[in-house]
Amino acid sequence: MIYKVLYQENGLEVPVREHTQSLYVEATSEKEVRDALKEKNINIEFIQLLNEAHLEYEQQSPSFKVENA
Repeated sequence: MIYKVLYQENGLEVPVREHTQSLYVEATSEKEVRDALKEKNINIEFIQLLNEAHLEYEQQSPSFKVENA
């Protein structure tokens, strides 16, 4: 399953919508995604499981790159 993670680069600052970034992680659960990103100093705002149609849309983006958990 592919999850889209919305996050802020600096885990210590208050989230600002204009600075939100995204990454895509292949994992079996949301917990696995959180565990994989635990070592990074980021502020996770939202983790979303992508359905097939949403995944196809996201894959059209030139910045689409999937990381493994």
